[in-house]
Amino acid sequence: MAEATQPSADELIQSLGLEGHVEGGYYRRTYEASDQPRVHTEDGERFRMTSIYYLLTSGGPVGHFHRNRSNIVHYFHLGDPIEYVLIHPDGELQTVIMGPDPRQGHHLQLTVAGGVWKASRLNLQGAQSYGLISEAVSPGFDYRDMKLGITSELLAEFPQHRSYIEALSREPAPER
Repeated sequence: MAEATQPSADELIQSLGLEGHVEGGYYRRTYEASDQPRVHTEDGERFRMTSIYYLLTSGGPVGHFHRNRSNIVHYFHLGDPIEYVLIHPDGELQTVIMGPDPRQGHHLQLTVAGGVWKASRLNLQGAQSYGLISEAVSPGFDYRDMKLGITSELLAEFPQHRSYIEALSREPAPER
């Protein structure tokens, strides 16, 4: 019996209908709890839960620092390990590797609480040149609940994490 080959990043982008994401990588919303009552938040109603596919590739290996109000559960699916860098509100730094092999300490699932700064980067030494996860967000994701990390602002708040912040954040594009 022939061994199944993994799809390429381009095949995943095409077959899953992924598009570029503002924080880096590719995504597609796959679910929103439209059959359930909405959750009331200080900034309006939200779905109880939403879910997406999220893909990092060798051409776009970084999901830049961002912070969400909602809790997010990440599920590893395919490809190479992805390092998650988390900066908690108290300044504690945590790194977690999501990947396919729990024997190597990889996590198949990771929960990130709302209010935690989060960035991710693909292991570029891997054989697949991509990493595919899913995220379940509760209350459901809304761009009004997300803040992109700006390098200078993150450095002012967390100077002790300079190397991670400089590698995994960016300044906003200049106004034209």
